[in-house]
Amino acid sequence: MDTFGILSILPPVIAIFLAIKTRQVYFSLIFGIWIGWIIISGWNFFDGSVAAIEAIVNVFKSAGNTRTIIFSCLVGSLITLIQKSGGVEGFIIWINKTLAKIEEKKEGKSRTIIQIYAWLTGILIFVETNISVLTVGSIFRPIFDKKSIPREKLAYIVDSSSAPICVLVPFNAWGAYLIGLIAAQSIGNPFEVLINSIVYNFYPILAVIFVFIIIKSNFNFGPMKRAEERASKTGKVIADGSTPMISDEITMLNSKEGIKAKSLNMIIPILTMVISMPLFLIITGWNQNNFEATATFIQKVSSSISNGSGSSAVLYSVILATTTASIMYFAQKIFNLKEVSELWLKGISGLIPLAFLMLLAFAIGDVCKELETGQYIADISKGLLSPGFVPMILFIISCFIAFSTGTSWGTFAIMISIGIPLSQTLDANIYMSIAAILGGGVFGDHCSPISDTTIVSSMASACDHIDHVKTQLPYALFVGGITSTLYLLMGLFS
Repeated sequence: MDTFGILSILPPVIAIFLAIKTRQVYFSLIFGIWIGWIIISGWNFFDGSVAAIEAIVNVFKSAGNTRTIIFSCLVGSLITLIQKSGGVEGFIIWINKTLAKIEEKKEGKSRTIIQIYAWLTGILIFVETNISVLTVGSIFRPIFDKKSIPREKLAYIVDSSSAPICVLVPFNAWGAYLIGLIAAQSIGNPFEVLINSIVYNFYPILAVIFVFIIIKSNFNFGPMKRAEERASKTGKVIADGSTPMISDEITMLNSKEGIKAKSLNMIIPILTMVISMPLFLIITGWNQNNFEATATFIQKVSSSISNGSGSSAVLYSVILATTTASIMYFAQKIFNLKEVSELWLKGISGLIPLAFLMLLAFAIGDVCKELETGQYIADISKGLLSPGFVPMILFIISCFIAFSTGTSWGTFAIMISIGIPLSQTLDANIYMSIAAILGGGVFGDHCSPISDTTIVSSMASACDHIDHVKTQLPYALFVGGITSTLYLLMGLFS
């Protein structure tokens, strides 16, 4: 029997309500944490307030949480260094040269090929959503304009190949954050659990595939069809009366003045980070295994990856990548030691809000665990809810929360602490349940006009923000409907 009963659901419910009502996710999470510890302290407001503060501080008692938060900050340093070194600008120049050659050879198909290149570029830059969106938007906006492709289409492509691919590839800040949330629910091998959930993460998978289908078939519907017709018939890449979020003259990925732009200054650090992550997983997991005498090297590697520390791997990899970038830029005399130090700190400061969100996410997960919120919901659901319906319900609720709040990460923090205990108690497929929560969060990220990814996509494409939301929404709803049906069918018949 749950000690706190129905009171155990108050913290997440209040956090969700306030986030929807105020649009202030940080305040809402803090209030949810505070009310949770007030309940635990027997409604003693002084003791509860002190306990809430201590609970936030105690997030750092977990080495995994601390590594994840530090990793997120250092990703900001890496991104800032790459941008200022001319790496992004060099990558843009290289892509433009490649596209020019393709255009010479395949004039009739260049319009489709350019859109596919934009889609592929967004997929390949999976280190961080905003750098993916900004890079693709900066590269392809003038090329799309030249081919009379509406900017709404560019905004859709960059938006639908950033967050979806980031949640599917765990070797980034998203992966580290999710591993921490799953581990907080006392799940063994959280990295392995996250990897196993990917195959069930239908919304991001289908969203990425659907973009390719739309591009290849040129089958557009809803407001996007009207935007395509306007651009192709009149050459207007934005609608009359629309207001782009930025001026066409603004460059968002500024390099240091007077340096030569080189694509390798972006490619090498990112490759270092991506390649070193699985290597560090193997290293951190190798000593955790007692291998059988008959185990092959491949079996040892596979077991080590499963048992490796995801938070350690991502932290070590971003430190290695950032150090590699710094050494490269020293050697090229792009920056001196003072400039590198300043850029490291500038990058860290840029991602402090993300790190703070992580801190609050871990803290509200801890208070829900202390209150046994997920267990209580599972207990009252036993006689009312079939295990087969759990993934679909978790997906729909996550969609609603993320759409209303504009944050997928805040949604993950609340829903994982509820969804995992619910799935365990009802014997539902835990991998599918986690995937449903993640997919729902990404769906809301796509549809919500207050989502930071949606806003940045409009900015990067120099597109009217509301036009972007209106043209993308039917596509997201279509894929979301298919996803809900798949969760229902697989939940019932698996």
